[in-house]
Amino acid sequence: MKKHFAILIMVVIVISYGCNNPVNNENKEVSSIKPLESTNEGEHQHSESDSIELNNGAKWKVVSEMMQHIRNMESDINRFSETKHTELIDFTQIGASLQKNIDLLTSNCTMEGKAHDELHKWLLPYIDMVDKLNKSKNSDEALRTFEEIKASYKTFNLYFE
Repeated sequence: MKKHFAILIMVVIVISYGCNNPVNNENKEVSSIKPLESTNEGEHQHSESDSIELNNGAKWKVVSEMMQHIRNMESDINRFSETKHTELIDFTQIGASLQKNIDLLTSNCTMEGKAHDELHKWLLPYIDMVDKLNKSKNSDEALRTFEEIKASYKTFNLYFE
């Protein structure tokens, strides 16, 4: 458990560091990052203000260096869904693959402004879901979490390109 918590802390640090490096200003808005307040160790809550918004009716642009990792994860999820999985080890393997891409995604974070903030509204819960998948105790729990992860891409594709 401590190992998973340490990994989660490292991911949050990488996100914070990577996303504060202003390399690309594709969406041309300046923002400040507000820390998420937590009531439980390792968790954060979402409020009404955490609802993702469109960019004046259009999808937000995600920089290609980041989109590559998001699409890799989506492809892995779609491939995994093509066959029935009943063993926890199968879900552990897809979870490890998703975590690897999350690490690459967060280390390549160059977005700024409102687009960055909106992406985080999708990404932070997604990271939590992958962490939950990796901590699943049985295949039923893992399957439910995997389905949540898969469904999150419907939201992603509504708001981002």
